[in-house]
Amino acid sequence: MPYLKRQVPDPEPIDCKILTSALELFIKNGFHSVSIHQIQKHADVSIGSIYNHFGGKEGIAKQLYMHISREFEELVDDGISAGNTATEQCTEIIRLMFGYTETHSDIMAYIFNIRHAEFLSDQPLLCESAGFEKIRGVVQQGIEQGEFVAMEPVVAASCIFGGPIRLMQLRLDGMVATPLDERLFQQVTASAFCGITLPMNQSTSESQVVPISSVAV
Repeated sequence: MPYLKRQVPDPEPIDCKILTSALELFIKNGFHSVSIHQIQKHADVSIGSIYNHFGGKEGIAKQLYMHISREFEELVDDGISAGNTATEQCTEIIRLMFGYTETHSDIMAYIFNIRHAEFLSDQPLLCESAGFEKIRGVVQQGIEQGEFVAMEPVVAASCIFGGPIRLMQLRLDGMVATPLDERLFQQVTASAFCGITLPMNQSTSESQVVPISSVAV
């Protein structure tokens, strides 16, 4: 089973072996290019085991999506618990995402590089999952408490996390050869909060929210 923090049981249960193999193959070859027989061979299980546990390839993809969504939510929870302010919490979430990109690239690639809607049309977009909702909640709290500039939370969250996530995607795609180390972390977080964090002597009443629906695109 692909976990971010927990150890994989030894011996690994059959359903866990199937999900682990499917994750590796989906990341490497894409969902549509992977057959149920390839998963079966890679996991070293019977075809019957796959159908008994998941009902087919789509069932595997759905369970993998739900499992990794929970793993990401735990990552966000860890980041939130590690900080006292919204800035600290967002910073710690980014730190964790960078770290896991280096140590658990398959899971992070499944979160940020896979187009889930192409094969899981009955599931919510990953950006609508609990982990991302909690991130927007942290940003909302930062705005309400005067820590961030007053703006639509989705805009503020995009400003804070958009750059770091894009850098992670480039790293996962092999376009960034340098590991996402402390130096890059410091650079990207400094840029992420530029224009978002209010000066200490400025109150939220001095900053006005522009409704997102009225912004010309």
